[in-house]
Amino acid sequence: MKAVYHEAASLGAKGGKFVMATVVNTHGSTPQKPGATLLVREDGSTVGTLGGGCVEGDIWFAAKEALKRDSGPIYKDYYLNEEIAAKDGLVCGGSMFFFIEPVTKEDGARELACEINDAYQGGPPMAMATLVNSNRLGIGGHLVVRQDGTTFGTLGDLALDAEAKAQAINVIPMGKTHYHRNSEGDEVFIQGFTSPATLVLLGGGHVNLQVARIASIVGYRVMVADDRPEFASKERFPMAEMVAVTSYDRPLDAFPVNANTAIVVGTRGHNFDDMALEAAVKSNAGYIGLLGSKRKAILIYEALLKREVPLERLKQVHSPMGLDIGGRNPEEIAVSIVAELQAHRYGRSGGTMALEQKHLDRLAKKTTGVVIG
Repeated sequence: MKAVYHEAASLGAKGGKFVMATVVNTHGSTPQKPGATLLVREDGSTVGTLGGGCVEGDIWFAAKEALKRDSGPIYKDYYLNEEIAAKDGLVCGGSMFFFIEPVTKEDGARELACEINDAYQGGPPMAMATLVNSNRLGIGGHLVVRQDGTTFGTLGDLALDAEAKAQAINVIPMGKTHYHRNSEGDEVFIQGFTSPATLVLLGGGHVNLQVARIASIVGYRVMVADDRPEFASKERFPMAEMVAVTSYDRPLDAFPVNANTAIVVGTRGHNFDDMALEAAVKSNAGYIGLLGSKRKAILIYEALLKREVPLERLKQVHSPMGLDIGGRNPEEIAVSIVAELQAHRYGRSGGTMALEQKHLDRLAKKTTGVVIG
């Protein structure tokens, strides 16, 4: 997404024409989820993806035709039946809904692309609500909602604007998406835009080094603080965007911290973890984790409660952190930690995705007439 809007802003600044095709809703099993976007240039080249295969090919063609005709925005549904999915080796059986928007004029769409690109680069976060389908209003209206609650633009109806604004405030902090359908049947797609998720590691030890390596692969901006120069250096953490040699009583002063920030506390000792965790819980970070045992967590929590750190904030700390997947070496522990970070980010439990017994029973009955178990 970041690359898509960077290119949109670049093309817009040059007066170029392009099309934005975005997945706005899905049902069932699909190769991409809401928010996936494909930018199509005049020459047919693209940035981004809608999942590849026949889906992307058909939407690419529709986008090219929309750009050629300059016909305005289009709402398009796409049903992935077994025959269509099989052409590309997919095993999907869902529906995808796309909003295809040509950008051909010096209008608000180009300015929006620039503002979204700025948000990705660390500028003020924002949300954009788009009217993607309606039987009573012209589609394509945009409502921009900024973090301070101010708005710009309209979806074409004041009541609908108010509904969209209320939902938009919730998607801004972590750059999430939301599909909204009102009682009138109007369909609105809301996207939050902010800088990529940031991971601040308080402590540059062995586990946090492996956490940094894995987290950087999944797209986190990595930042590291340690009170030892040899443990907070670009040589040790080449993947880090920022490193700081600092004391653990004020370890976050050098870094931007917001709701889209995760903090992992893993210093070289109990007393330093104590200080670092206190600084972390006083921040507005959306995720805080403490490395170590349950006993260690209990002792540190007790000390912080005595220093009047609110119990409700301590309840939000993940400790011992990581998913219960086994493993003892730093690399294995780091896998479990980053897995938990991702589960938290996407609102998932982190449990298994294996087929339930009922599906196996139905398959067995269908193919052999025998019920398992």
